Amino acid sequence: MASQTGTIQVKDVSKVYPNGTVGLDHINLDITSGEFVVIVGLSGAGKSTLLRAINRLHDVTAGEILLDGADITKAKGSQLRVLRRNIAMIFQNFNLVKRASVARNVLAGRVGYYSTFKSTFGLFSKADKEKAAENLNKVNMLDKYYTRADELSGGQQQRVAIARAMMQSPTVVLADEPIASLDPKTTKMVMDDLQHLNRDLGMTVVVNLHSVPLAMAYATRIVGLRAGKLVYDKPIAEVNEHDFDDIYAEAGDKE
Repeated sequence: MASQTGTIQVKDVSKVYPNGTVGLDHINLDITSGEFVVIVGLSGAGKSTLLRAINRLHDVTAGEILLDGADITKAKGSQLRVLRRNIAMIFQNFNLVKRASVARNVLAGRVGYYSTFKSTFGLFSKADKEKAAENLNKVNMLDKYYTRADELSGGQQQRVAIARAMMQSPTVVLADEPIASLDPKTTKMVMDDLQHLNRDLGMTVVVNLHSVPLAMAYATRIVGLRAGKLVYDKPIAEVNEHDFDDIYAEAGDKE
């Protein structure tokens, strides 16, 4: 049987910032292929730090993070490039090139497959340009193909970011508060798009959210962080809404 892709193993990971602030405190977490994991917790609980550590946007102080068995915390050069190619990151602030077209932003999802020269000058293949149009169509944004990113609403920009993520053909999608600045209708569209990546395309999705109702509606598993520690981890069938009271308790309330 072929090995599954999109697995994440976080092994005794800690992150201490230069000023002494503890971002992550001995985190152990195994995420299997095809899960839709929602991470919840107060602001400053370590949610963004954990996602950025998985994608190696942050180096960890201790421990290791394995993606399909390969340790991204120690990867360098071409190995790190290939590992990152398999992980798409969707940010709260969209991270689009505002002055570039929607098409150019979506094609940026393929830069990991091109030389620096070709990606810098936008020398993408016909097949990838067709794939960009196809992915924009999937998020109902094909009519904005030639539009500049800074002419789009926040929700439209986030959907372009999802189309860009799809261009990577990733096994893992990380989304850091992807709906924080969106209205309820657009929030549902974006969450549905992420669910499509998970259910229909088989990608492992890990999302940071503040909203308890959204976590309950979309997750197959909920993980809670508090003050850098993992304090909760249950499949959705075992989750009770009252569990969130404990997850969202201030650290001082637990002493």
